[in-house]
Amino acid sequence: MTNTKKNLTGLTHDEVAKRQQQYGKNELTPQKKNSLIKSILHTLCEPMFLLLIVAAVIYFVLGEPRDGAIMLIFVVGIISIDVIQEWKTDKTLNALKDLSAPQITVIRDGKEQTIASAELVPGDLMLICEGVKIPADGVILRCADLCVDESSLTGEAEGVWKTSAENAEPSGDYWRRDYCYAGTLVTQGSATIRVEKTGVSTEYGKIGMGVASAPAEDTPLQKQTGKLVKTCAIIAGILFVLVGVFTWLNIPDHAFMDRLIESILSGVTLAMAMIPEEFPVILTVFLSMGAWRLAKKHSLVRKLPSVETLGAVSVLCVDKTGTITMNQMTVQRTWVASGDEHTLLETMGLGCETEAYDPMEKAMLRFCEENRISTEELFSGRFVTEYAFTNELKMMGHVWQKDGKLIIAAKGSPERILTICDLTDEQHKEAEERISALSSEGLRVIAIAAGYPQHENEVPASITDCRLTLRGLVGLADPPRESVKRDIAVCTRAGIRVVMITGDNGVTASAIAKKIGMPNSDHIITGDMLEKMTDQELREAVKDVSIFSRVIPEHKMRIVKAFKDNGEIVAMTGDGVNDAPALKYADIGIAMGKRGSEVSREAADLILMDDNFTTIVETVHDGRRIYDNIRKAVGYVFTIHIPIAFASLLAPFLGIAPTALLLLPLHVVLLEVLIDPTCSIVLERQPAETDIMERRPRNPKEKLLTAKLLVKSVLQGLTIFAASFGAYFVTLGGNPEHAPVARAMGLAIIMLANLFLVQVNSSDQDYAYRSAARLAKDKVMWAVNIGTLALLAAVLYTPLAGFLKLSALSGRQLLIVCGLAAISVFWYEIIKLLKKRSARNRRVNE
Repeated sequence: MTNTKKNLTGLTHDEVAKRQQQYGKNELTPQKKNSLIKSILHTLCEPMFLLLIVAAVIYFVLGEPRDGAIMLIFVVGIISIDVIQEWKTDKTLNALKDLSAPQITVIRDGKEQTIASAELVPGDLMLICEGVKIPADGVILRCADLCVDESSLTGEAEGVWKTSAENAEPSGDYWRRDYCYAGTLVTQGSATIRVEKTGVSTEYGKIGMGVASAPAEDTPLQKQTGKLVKTCAIIAGILFVLVGVFTWLNIPDHAFMDRLIESILSGVTLAMAMIPEEFPVILTVFLSMGAWRLAKKHSLVRKLPSVETLGAVSVLCVDKTGTITMNQMTVQRTWVASGDEHTLLETMGLGCETEAYDPMEKAMLRFCEENRISTEELFSGRFVTEYAFTNELKMMGHVWQKDGKLIIAAKGSPERILTICDLTDEQHKEAEERISALSSEGLRVIAIAAGYPQHENEVPASITDCRLTLRGLVGLADPPRESVKRDIAVCTRAGIRVVMITGDNGVTASAIAKKIGMPNSDHIITGDMLEKMTDQELREAVKDVSIFSRVIPEHKMRIVKAFKDNGEIVAMTGDGVNDAPALKYADIGIAMGKRGSEVSREAADLILMDDNFTTIVETVHDGRRIYDNIRKAVGYVFTIHIPIAFASLLAPFLGIAPTALLLLPLHVVLLEVLIDPTCSIVLERQPAETDIMERRPRNPKEKLLTAKLLVKSVLQGLTIFAASFGAYFVTLGGNPEHAPVARAMGLAIIMLANLFLVQVNSSDQDYAYRSAARLAKDKVMWAVNIGTLALLAAVLYTPLAGFLKLSALSGRQLLIVCGLAAISVFWYEIIKLLKKRSARNRRVNE
């Protein structure tokens, strides 16, 4: 109840700067920075780049240094793209880490400031309160009801009650009661601490806890794509041998060494075409950029894999206060049980903290002020002691001495306060009726009671031992957020169940649920009912229950477990110290950024910076979009690799000379220059499908590359292959001298088809022209499209054509190329038309 901040100025700006130089950051291990050389070496170790280097070496051995040099230039170009992309990704992830880094309030230059915990220095004055994980060792200058969980250091589960240094008694114990330690958790109260040790100098740092971070495990998506890449690599290895053998047999008139090199070159070309090395890039870029976009919308992703889980959420468990409601409480109604209105309000005020931080207490004190009972008048007496609020008790009390008399002022849930009040059966019945009436209006009902002991030694040790007089009831309104009703409707259409979990009365919660249109708003399970249920009974009950009332944080774990046992993917919100286990256990733990404790934020996968239900819904929407785009990118990679791989595979079987092939290693590398930015930049930016929140949540066990997507990719890839290889083969006419122009025809078709493919596959429902219209204002899309056309013009109509063994195309040939490229891709628009008609007919028949 004391002010812990008075008369403290803390360090000055200059003192902080000096001490940061002297002691360094408050970290156990410094952040590692990836060097440029390390990034380049890592990229070079990828199978694709090893193949590129092999191909370049072969060109030099063949006595074609110009081709070898061009290959190396392309290698440098692609490595540059990958390194820049990796740098951007690292920069994005580091920015996200900075946003989610633990923070602490300190006093510097006489003012309160919130800083990153890593910036603490010895001598700093830090302010701690319930829910804070203490970031440094320090001595307690002042404290109020401070209890700290030190089990992370001592192994003792029971909380340690702390005292200030000036009130501490001498003790020989190693762990001091006037001292706080890094890595421990404040479970109750508040204090001002003078920092003495930071980083590795702390007790936490000395015993090495958490110094070595656990190795990151691959996500389900990473495992799936890893298997795909391995499978493709195995197939590429087998075909490498087959193509090499057929090439060897096709050129019997060549010298042995030339035959061997040409055979290896053909095999390398095919292997390069077969390995979809873009998959790891897709995952890293899409998830990190998705997380960055979510951060801009007030959703801070702490654990990157959760981005892919968001799209599968089927149950959303949320707090009522502050998430569904505005957390702007006002006293709307009062009912006097005994005494008068003034006595009721005075007792209510005395039951509040002198420095209220809870919105409900703020509303109560504001109501007292409005009724001419000032805080100065309220708290003019002597504070004696308090009965702390706990989730189990659901009530609290303060003992004051005013005008020479003692008063116990208690407030809390009516169910609990009534148990410590002396009431006749008739009075109890009347109170119950009033509670029900106020609750049915959607008001949060608080009971107020008072007791008047004669002497301090008559003050009971526990609030449950008190016998009080019921003064009355207070009804507080906390209106739902304006957008919640619309958001609930969106979730219902999306197949997401919204479940309200609240410590409030069930009738109040049900009234709010009806206002916002929650399904099953009359199905309620109370905390007491939950206590009596077995796990099996709870699993059955949650199938149609949407409201859990009078719930304590310990119950949340059981609720989440019941939903998960039923096969649901659960997202859960929480803000308290005791919410951390449930947040960790949920598939997506969502902590409140404004009112949440640091412990809950640390346990969560996602931090909601504005504590807004709408932000949760938008986050799920974005999670679905990100997963959708990852799937589109994977399908695109398969599609575009098919014409490249089949061209490399089929030519040797048709007896085409190695020098007249449609695609040489140079051209595969050229196409990679287009494919990399297309899959990692263009497809990542695609807007969400119009029906994305009208689908059922996806099955989390569903494979990334489904049979349906694979069939679509194969068909699209084969049509592009037929158009490009057909044009090449007809133009070649069996004459190797026609190879440059034939090759130019086939390559141009693949490049233009790649451009069209993005437009067609941007949406599974909308036609390509609509997708193009949506992206018309996107500068990046314009840059990529213009860049593709500029690259095509450069390789056909500049001296670069000769280096790449291509020939300029005539106007007629260019028209044929454009026509074939368009036909090879836009046929899928007919499939979309047929699907839409089928869906429309199905709806009519239903």
